[in-house]
Amino acid sequence: MLQSALVLGATGLVGKSLVQQLCVDDRYQTIICLIRKPLPNNFFSVKSDKLQLIVVDFDCLGDYQGYFYNSHTYVCLGTTLKRAGSKAAFRKVDFEYIHVAAQLARKAQSFVWISSVGANANSGNFYLKVKGELENAILGMSQLKHASAVRPSLLLGERQESRPLEKIGLFVSGILSPLLVGKLAKYKPVQARDVARQMIRLQVF
Repeated sequence: MLQSALVLGATGLVGKSLVQQLCVDDRYQTIICLIRKPLPNNFFSVKSDKLQLIVVDFDCLGDYQGYFYNSHTYVCLGTTLKRAGSKAAFRKVDFEYIHVAAQLARKAQSFVWISSVGANANSGNFYLKVKGELENAILGMSQLKHASAVRPSLLLGERQESRPLEKIGLFVSGILSPLLVGKLAKYKPVQARDVARQMIRLQVF
């Protein structure tokens, strides 16, 4: 039986790779991406009749509930404190939008989203605290079947925007990576395409 997929956050590092992988996955017949603004025709490196790009207002996700009646929901939404401009704005993207998506996707076969290594609702780090609170909120939803979080470390890949602090982190991680073994291996930088691949593996077919 062919599957349908809904993707939120298709323009990000992982989201873009995910969409491209879904387009060449024979198990999917439809891939719907909810996006904030129109994309250039060459944004994705693959062209597919399966792909549907729908511009929506993420502050009113509930108005688009019909798009959430699909087999699999993938959420790759995420921002940074610097780009968001405030903790409240960051939380809106990294908690509220994803939490609402999970509620709307409760009839989907399965739901997978990107969290972060070290996510912990009790963390003193705001970023990790929000990620942990979201994990608790989604995994505590009894009506949502087969919800899974992917917890990557720093992401490797070519971004559209510059993130100087992340580049520094990647440089340091690259030096330390040989030492990150055993329980520390989860902190190694990871390719965005591998995170996308893991998201697909976590879905229920």
